[in-house]
Amino acid sequence: MRSNLYAMTAGVLLASSVAMAAQAQDAELTVSSTTWSAGETVPMRSVYDGFGCTGGNRSPQLSWSELPEGTQSLAVTIYDPDAPTGSGWWHWIAYNIPADTTAIEEGAGTAEGDALPEGALQARNDFGAHAYGGPCPPEGHDPHRYQVRVFALPMESLPVPEDASAALIGFQLNAKALAVGTLEATFAR
Repeated sequence: MRSNLYAMTAGVLLASSVAMAAQAQDAELTVSSTTWSAGETVPMRSVYDGFGCTGGNRSPQLSWSELPEGTQSLAVTIYDPDAPTGSGWWHWIAYNIPADTTAIEEGAGTAEGDALPEGALQARNDFGAHAYGGPCPPEGHDPHRYQVRVFALPMESLPVPEDASAALIGFQLNAKALAVGTLEATFAR
């Protein structure tokens, strides 16, 4: 009897999780930027300054709207799925952003994070810094895609340790998101 009850409970929880994940995939936020234009080339002021690149390494200004009911916090990621690593490249992860935030100013992704909303945290990017790191693909590659994603989340803080990897945070964001918005720009050198 107990094992049947556990099996039924697990089945209900799994079905609920799958339904919520499917609903989040259907719900989209509107994401815009005064720094990056969708489908266009990332400006040099946002390109990394290192690894052979000489950009300004300033995180883009971002705005979003159409948050779903129940949003308690937000997260922003910038990811390059075209990096020749076998697992892409995480350029920025900012999370635990208060739900009443509607924009982040250009350059907010510094190591100090002073311009981020109070309570927001930055995870370690693939350059090894708890900050924004701009595009810097290998020379001669076709343009890489830089995907900005804004996640609406049903909790005030993401349940991850302070030293969590970008992959762990990405897993949590995708599993828990109420809605996601995307803006994609490109860069090559």
